[in-house]
Amino acid sequence: MFDTALTTADFIFLAKGAGITILVTAISVAIGTILGIAFGVIRIQLGPVFSAPLTFFLDIFRSIPLLIQLVLANAFVGMVLQLQISGFTVACLVLSLYTSAYCAEIVRGGIDSVPVTVRRAARSLGMTWGQDMRYIVMPLATRVALPSWIGLALGVMKDSALVYVVQVTELLKSTQILITRLQEPMLLLLICGAFYFIISFPLARFGGYLEKRWSND
Repeated sequence: MFDTALTTADFIFLAKGAGITILVTAISVAIGTILGIAFGVIRIQLGPVFSAPLTFFLDIFRSIPLLIQLVLANAFVGMVLQLQISGFTVACLVLSLYTSAYCAEIVRGGIDSVPVTVRRAARSLGMTWGQDMRYIVMPLATRVALPSWIGLALGVMKDSALVYVVQVTELLKSTQILITRLQEPMLLLLICGAFYFIISFPLARFGGYLEKRWSND
């Protein structure tokens, strides 16, 4: 007979942790995507030489492990700047920049995939740079970039488990707390995995649906 000390209150505690995971991911991906689009377009427009400082800045966030970034950012805010900022805010800031660094590469690759002849044709028709980007480049680049962006969003969701180092009680941290108290690691980790699956599955299926639909257009 299956027996567990897990209670309804414990499930609610895990659900709250899952809510924090979703919130951190949503904020970070939203801000990171906006910044990533801007950074990607700037890199394309300025070229490799003039965009070198920006590229170096983004490479920092791509190269240093996220765990180290979170620890350093939290220490810098508290010890150097001496600001009273919550761990949640620090986590969102770091994850947003981390996301933007990878998103910028995705955007740059998507824009580069648009044939130069198509862009020249748009400009020869009298389109401004803004119209060219809005009506020609971005729709075509989005089709190329979407699968990578979906993977990035799912990766950020899983990487958000590291924000426990800045005292944010997300899903994995909530699970660890219950494991310490109840001593039922297998059951709790299975439930934790189920929560992650429930969170990520709709996004993955939606991305697959869009990719399939666009490929048939």
